[in-house]
This record gives sequence, C-alpha cells and structure tokens, in this order.
Amino acid sequence: MTTASSSMWGGRFSEATDAFVAEFTASVNFDKRLYKHDIQGSIAHATMLAKVGVLTTDERDAITQGLTTIQQEIEAGQFEWRIDLEDVHMNIEARLTDRIGIAGKKLHTGRSRNDQVATDIRLYLRDEISRTRQILHRLLVGLLDLAEREASTIMAGFTHLQTAQPVTFGHHLLAWFEMLLRDDERLADCRRRVNRMPLGSAALAGTTYPIDRAYTAELLGFEGICENSLDAVSDRDFAIEFCAAASLTMMHLSRMSEELILWNSQQFKFVDIPDRFCTGSSIMPQKKNPDVPELVRGKSGRVNGHLISLLTLMKGQPLAYNKDNQEDKEPLFDALDTLQASLRAFADMVPALKPNREAMREAALRGFATATDLADYLVKKGTAFRDAHEIVGKAVAYGVQSNQDLSAMSLAELQQFSATIEDDVFQVLSLEGSVNARNHLGGTAPNQVLAAIQRARSRISTE
Repeated sequence: MTTASSSMWGGRFSEATDAFVAEFTASVNFDKRLYKHDIQGSIAHATMLAKVGVLTTDERDAITQGLTTIQQEIEAGQFEWRIDLEDVHMNIEARLTDRIGIAGKKLHTGRSRNDQVATDIRLYLRDEISRTRQILHRLLVGLLDLAEREASTIMAGFTHLQTAQPVTFGHHLLAWFEMLLRDDERLADCRRRVNRMPLGSAALAGTTYPIDRAYTAELLGFEGICENSLDAVSDRDFAIEFCAAASLTMMHLSRMSEELILWNSQQFKFVDIPDRFCTGSSIMPQKKNPDVPELVRGKSGRVNGHLISLLTLMKGQPLAYNKDNQEDKEPLFDALDTLQASLRAFADMVPALKPNREAMREAALRGFATATDLADYLVKKGTAFRDAHEIVGKAVAYGVQSNQDLSAMSLAELQQFSATIEDDVFQVLSLEGSVNARNHLGGTAPNQVLAAIQRARSRISTE
C-alpha cells in the first residue's frame, strides 16, 4: 500500500491506495515528456495570478525560478520521477514545493489537473505539428529537386498496374508532391484548432478567482481561448484530428512505398534505392531488401490503429473529464513519433533515389502505351471516337500477334486498319510525341512539369 499522505489529493481518503492500483493509474512513465510544456504553462499561470493579485510578485518570482531550476534538473537527468505522484504535473509541483516551500503549494490556485493537462497536450502538440511540418517540407523540396532533374525522363504510366500511357518521371513525382502538400495543409489547419487555450476552465466549471484568461493566452502564444469550460477540459477532438491527418499522411507514404518497392525489384528496375536505406538477407547473399519503404508501409497500419483507438476512447464519454482520457497520450505520442520518423526517412531517401532511365523507357515501349494517341490522331482526322477506338483495338491485337509495338509497325501495316493514317502518325506514336502532346496545365509534357515545379516551390507554406 502507498501512504494516503504521499498523494497531493489524499485529504478525503481514509486508507492508502493499493500499490498496484497506484501503478496502474499512474501516467508519469509516458506523460513526463510533457514536462517542458507543463512548466511553461505553470509559469504563465503564476504570472497571471500575480497580475490579478492572487499571488505576490515574490511568490511569482519564487515559482518561476523554482520551475526553471526543475526543468534544468529534468534535462540534466537529475530529476526523480515518482510513481506515487501519478503524473508529470504532481511530480513537478511536489518538487517545486520541496524547493520553495508554501509558495509552491499556491501554484495550483485557480486551476485543476483537468485544464492543466489539456493545456499541456495542446502546447506540446502545437510544437510537434510545427516540427512535423518542417520535416515534411524537407521531403517536399527533395521531391521537387528530383522531379526537376527528371522532368523529361519518360516512363510508363499505369492504371490497374497495367501499362496505360507514357508519362514523365518528373510528372509522377509531382503526383506524390500533391498528395503530401495536402497533408501539409491539413496539419496547418489542424494546428489552428490545437492552438486554443483551455486553461482557466479548472475542473469543469471555471473558477471563483479573478483570473485573466486572455493574458495567460497571450503569454502562451495561443491564438484563441476555449469558450466553454465543460468542453475545454473534456475535448480531445484536436488529438483525433491530428491522428486523422497523420493517418492520411502515412497512407500516402505507404502508397509511395509500394511503388518504390515495385520499382526497386528486378522485374521493374526503375529505381535504385541507395544501400544505406536497405538491408541484406541472412541466408541469400544476393538480396538487397528495400526495408525503409517496407517498414513505412507497415507502420501506416499502426497510425491508423491509433486513430481508431482515440475515436473509440471518446465515443462513450459523458461530459466532462473522465479518467479514460489518460489513455489519449500514448496513441497520440506514438502517432507523432511514427509519422516524424517515417517522414524523416523519406526526406533522406527520396532525393538520393537513382532512376534507371533506360529501364523506364523500355517499359513505356511495352504494352502499347501510345494506343490512345493513335485514337486521338484518328479523331482529329475526322473519325468518330468510338470508331477510332475499335480501329486501334484491332491494331493492338495485330501488334500482340506480331509482337511489335504500334510505333514499330510500318505505315502499310497501320493503314490496313484505317486509310486515314498517314506519315505524320509516327510523330504521334513516339514516346516523346505522346508526352509533349499533353501540353496543358497539369499535363505530363516536360515544359509543363518544369512550370509546375516552379509553382510548387512557392506553394510550400512557411506559416
């Protein structure tokens, strides 16, 4: 059994907490990562209490100095975290009281752990979203740099994983860029809702002290204040929203991983992933396994699980705060860690990819990639599209039978399907002719790819 007096809330209780229950209900082993933001919030709270006359300036200064020293202790590895004090908040407050005496006991005036923890998580998540976006921006820039180098590199574009039409590798990379840029926009939007202050809501109903929430929000850099005290202490929508954004980003990284895994295989040989991002086999000496993209692909399911965990956590809770909410941190923290690590791996790996331009071009020459171009050619010569579609289908069947691409057929062979076809058809059937013909905004023509890259560089927000 722990002693009732060891708890900072033990006055109501006539017997000590069971030792197992104390450990089972404690969160300090994982929420101690909030220490910096807990101290930041406490210093702002003490500063506000002094402003409104609840604390003296000497008490404020003692609290501020004491908390600053405690942060130094924590960062130097000299702080003793105690399970019997439950969480990061109680551990820091107890140490503060040990250091400065009764002034430390006054720090909690006008607040509760309910609004304190909600504030800490928002401060923490706000900073981590900014850090996540910095890593994501490095990946976005790396994608654009690679796309610029490969703006004219022709590869096969696929639908249903079957050869569809020629595109440029730069254009394909820009598709990845668009996916990730949407993720960046979602994170920026999520951060705006995270950046609202619940402090001052106390346990659930507010406080009788003459607090100045606007002043505290200003000190902490919050853009807004949570308007309703009941909602403020029980809301975890912001954590769920972040995990939803993280799940989407991980899904995009997983799709990118799948393509890299395919492209790196001996069957495709489109790209070479540098050795430092791969591992070998314990039994097959020839193997070079794309472990980084494979692991990121696997970790996407982990982050998806955290989203479902938080949704399930919140779905049955009545207002206001419930102990269930202690379970919000581990999924959120792991989702953050996993997303940041995955983004960092891609930000390092993507710019170092080595495309095999010859293999890409050879693949584009297989599968009749310019069949649609021939149909469009016939339409421009006056053939109805459905008739053109049938004509080209017969030409493709002939190509399958004779084992030759449309561009390799002679004019006489092509004309047996339509007399409309003339010498100029070979400009259309070439890979270069195909990609250059898509010369419009969003198209795969190399000059459009280069123009899109220039626009994209200005679209990466620095907010």
